[in-house]
Amino acid sequence: MSVLKQFNLTRTSLLTFIKDLDKDMLDRDTKYFDNTIRWYVGNTLLMHEKLLFVSKNSYKLPEQYRDLFSSDVSAKDWYVEAPTLEELMEQLEDQQNRINNFDELFWKSDVKFKVPYGHVETHGDLLIMLAYREAELLGTIKTMKQFYDKY
Repeated sequence: MSVLKQFNLTRTSLLTFIKDLDKDMLDRDTKYFDNTIRWYVGNTLLMHEKLLFVSKNSYKLPEQYRDLFSSDVSAKDWYVEAPTLEELMEQLEDQQNRINNFDELFWKSDVKFKVPYGHVETHGDLLIMLAYREAELLGTIKTMKQFYDKY
């Protein structure tokens, strides 16, 4: 499976699942999960943006997203209003289109920074890692939904 097919399968699965989520569960906080569903969706968006769109000209997210969705931030600490699920979904779709517009040369080119986990050398490797991470977060979101549906 090509790198882009793997990414598109994962991103489309995420978008399909979250579009029908009950809005009341997006910001539920419980001791059983590290963060909220909205945070996990935003963190997915932010991580792809930070790692694939490193130049100022290609980075397209509002600057406040770093304060909302960085890995060292909790939704409990938010001091600005978070974007709606619809806004996040639009940005995820836009990001997916922009990722699909990178050419083959980009995917074969080396990343210019050290990735903390895995054996990541090229941007293609990086996209595989990000798609895997996104799939893991989708699994977490599905588990959260099942939990919230029961309790």
